[in-house]
Amino acid sequence: MVSALIDSTILVDLLRSYPPSLDWFAEQPRPGITPIVWVEILEGVVDLRAQKRAVEFLRHFERIDLEPQDFDWAFQKALQFKLSHSVGVMDCLIASVAYRLELPLYTCNLKHFAPILGTLAQKPY
Repeated sequence: MVSALIDSTILVDLLRSYPPSLDWFAEQPRPGITPIVWVEILEGVVDLRAQKRAVEFLRHFERIDLEPQDFDWAFQKALQFKLSHSVGVMDCLIASVAYRLELPLYTCNLKHFAPILGTLAQKPY
């Protein structure tokens, strides 16, 4: 079982070899990612080389799939926070897994995740 979930903002920092992210990540026992994060990372690639690198990198993480109740929770949160906090459906879907499993979600985007997850949303560095 994974110890926490990681948002795409953290993975982007890791892919860019941002030193604080590398130091933090070296101390993590077993973080996982959602399929939404997979998609977000792959959407950001600009060429075949970057795509191959991203896919190889993503394979190192356990993928935690969404369940039907995650969709229901996410869409309720999207309706609740889209207009007031600009929280998108994709972020709600990512957060839904952290909520269901009661795991921290590490992200650099507390603006979107803290309103829906409270203290489960954590900025690691």
